[in-house]
Amino acid sequence: MSLYKNKPFVITATVTALVFVFLFLIRLDLMDKLLYRPKTLSISEIETPHSKETWMNILQNERKIGFSHSIFSPADNGYRLQETTFMRINTMGMVQNINLRTQGQLNADFSLAGFDFEINSGHFSFTVSGNVSDDVLKVRTTSAGDSRKYDIRIKKRPYLMAGITAAIASTRLDTGDKYTFGIFDPASMGQAPVIVEVIGKEDIQIMGANQIATKVMLNFKGANQIAWIGENGDVLKEKGILGIHLEKTTRSDALAGLELRASEDLTRTASVASNVVLANPEQLSTLRVEISGVANEHVQLEGGRQTFKDSVLTIQKESLANLPDAIDPSNLDILEKIFLRPEPFIQSEDQKIISLARKIVGNQTNPLQKTRKLVDWVHQHIRKRPVLSLPDALSTLEHRVGDCNEHAVLLAALARASGIPCRVEAGLVYLKERFYYHAWNLVYLGRWVTVDSLFGQLPADVSHIRLVTGSPRQQLDLIGIIGTIDLKILN
Repeated sequence: MSLYKNKPFVITATVTALVFVFLFLIRLDLMDKLLYRPKTLSISEIETPHSKETWMNILQNERKIGFSHSIFSPADNGYRLQETTFMRINTMGMVQNINLRTQGQLNADFSLAGFDFEINSGHFSFTVSGNVSDDVLKVRTTSAGDSRKYDIRIKKRPYLMAGITAAIASTRLDTGDKYTFGIFDPASMGQAPVIVEVIGKEDIQIMGANQIATKVMLNFKGANQIAWIGENGDVLKEKGILGIHLEKTTRSDALAGLELRASEDLTRTASVASNVVLANPEQLSTLRVEISGVANEHVQLEGGRQTFKDSVLTIQKESLANLPDAIDPSNLDILEKIFLRPEPFIQSEDQKIISLARKIVGNQTNPLQKTRKLVDWVHQHIRKRPVLSLPDALSTLEHRVGDCNEHAVLLAALARASGIPCRVEAGLVYLKERFYYHAWNLVYLGRWVTVDSLFGQLPADVSHIRLVTGSPRQQLDLIGIIGTIDLKILN
């Protein structure tokens, strides 16, 4: 029987991960968020903020799905920032709770001295801690009992947004002013720009009272977030993607009124309707789709089995004929060699991953047959259910459960440990008259071939529309696409 007809729950919560990562980038103090140094604002000229405590409701289309609680206070040689966040998220009809905890230590000039972050959802837990030493950010990650250290060179001393929100609000912000901030993104272990534009003053109602606020727009990777900052420097309200917004409230209100049914199904909310019913997409050899509503610089539509011209994307199913019987690592190009290396969430050098890969592959040396064994193993042994966490190979291996994100990072780790270059790709895939956000893999078998271990497909069917490719960090590029892209199947 077709997977498409009997297992609709297997489409991932990729979009949910994007939602809460994006939420944290703007307000919740995940280190993925705004660690930055302003290019135009002078922190030294801003009056030192006082202690403050803030509670906020997190809502989706006026339905409460969580809350956040933050405390900002003076400390020795600087300031301390603490924040806890709780969200109840519905993905694919399953309601799951997410708990987050962040602590930041700030220097007297508000720059970041150190941080601790933890996310818990069900059996999954992921922690990140770090401290700044000169021009190096020293980071430690812990997942599935495994700890790893990374030294990251930083061009400028980073700052934590929530720690200096009040300071920025104390500066005169004129309508039309624009500021660029360099953020540190732990997924890519690099920096990316956030553009902040001052929209102007606006009257808003918060907790039953009218307040004057400065409205600002933040743009990250093509997605816009609106924030309203009160005259005392408090963030009063924020509005993001998929109808999600935050509003300042009281402690009692934040801790009350959370419905068991949680949010609308975020996976379906973010999906794209199809104009054509595809009865058996796995049997198609070609798919032509007209795409609109997305800037080309934010996606990677061209390349490999995909060609893009005059707004029309053509996807050809790959052939497995005439693949080499072996791959000589010394003959690989730089690109292929890059995707043989371990990454923070693809721990292909870990002994557990290496041992399992050897056990699965056995004495097989043919790259295609090795890949078949790996795809089949992941497909059969990882229980298919949505997971709201930062996906990594070791946690997936330990818990043996996950959505397409977990399948993709585990297959990537096993493939790389077996000497097969492997990327993680993400985009849209067809299911029951809609296209859902999804993640899969691209393996190098003498040429690049698309595979999907969640569906058990090698090669993957042509309804997989690649939007980004490379590593898990590239999925952040989808943020500016959600809710804007339109598809029209032409054949």
